[in-house]
Amino acid sequence: MAGQEISKGESLLLKGHRHACHIMIHADTDAKLFGKTPIKHIVLMQMRFDGLLGFPGGLVNPGEETLEAGLSRELWEEIGVALKVGPEDHCSSCLALSPPNLVTHFYTKKLSEEEVREIERAAVSSAADHGLEVMGMFRVPLYCLKRGGGFPSFLLHAFVGSARSQLISGLRALGLLSPAQLQAALAKAEELRQSSSH
Repeated sequence: MAGQEISKGESLLLKGHRHACHIMIHADTDAKLFGKTPIKHIVLMQMRFDGLLGFPGGLVNPGEETLEAGLSRELWEEIGVALKVGPEDHCSSCLALSPPNLVTHFYTKKLSEEEVREIERAAVSSAADHGLEVMGMFRVPLYCLKRGGGFPSFLLHAFVGSARSQLISGLRALGLLSPAQLQAALAKAEELRQSSSH
């Protein structure tokens, strides 16, 4: 769950706070699952060393570098691509609920489908952190199948910190899923969670 939203400028004035920057890389696609179900959008996430799902990025020291430069450095280590991130890619900043004195900064960046494929290749072949801090990159299934397959089932996984709420807010802000699609997926995910706990 996300914490209290704060402006990026205000967050940089806080004393004794650490800053974590993460990014949702996305692209449009004409691909179809099994030649039938339109995929429409690609969104990349990663499996972390602790088995939790999250977005590429990490801790940044704004006393030594801009948030965007620090995020770009983290991306080079985690995905093996020098992806330039600018202030225009900033989406939100929040005071984290846990741990204390942490500000999370969330960015989104749209690329072409081929650029996303390049990141997927580099993440395995040249990223310094592959197999160490990052177990692998993957695409979020943004479609809903019968019996809750796809996005509703995906939402049942274990996410680090506010990554799940960042994913949902990013999809909403970018219009990658409609409010009705998001609500239906969240409701189905809750139904699946409840049925699995019985």
